[in-house]
Amino acid sequence: MNHYSIYWIKEEFAHFFYYRSDVLYRFIKSYDSHQNREDLSMQFKYITMDIPENLLISHIMKYHPSHVTTELEANSLKIYEDMRYISLHIEEKRINFRGDIIHDAEDLLFPALRSFQPYFFVVGDHRYDFGWISPVSLGKNKDETGQVLYSYL
Repeated sequence: MNHYSIYWIKEEFAHFFYYRSDVLYRFIKSYDSHQNREDLSMQFKYITMDIPENLLISHIMKYHPSHVTTELEANSLKIYEDMRYISLHIEEKRINFRGDIIHDAEDLLFPALRSFQPYFFVVGDHRYDFGWISPVSLGKNKDETGQVLYSYL
């Protein structure tokens, strides 16, 4: 089974890092490797939101249709449908889950997370295995850095 971690990134940083996902990925990997470094720990706490465990579990359990089974155990939530299975472990700043393939999470977990909050960033164990669970919209606000992505000059 593959292991993935999901982080709830604060909105302002989600907007800033949406097109710079590789920077966010490298930072999270650095933090995971060196959690004793105070500078990384402070930055990590600053850009991430605490995960409200009970509220999120309740939301996930209510979200799924009847053919998807959810089981709450002491320290995990299991979600399965037919041969697909995901095991969630929720911590203060991250959701850890295991599954055979990321596509199982796309069907069983990510839709519920998207309806809860759009600013979740997923990091896998393999190199360059990361991404947002949903597109981050800039909405009516422009990119305040003034950067131009496309030019018709």
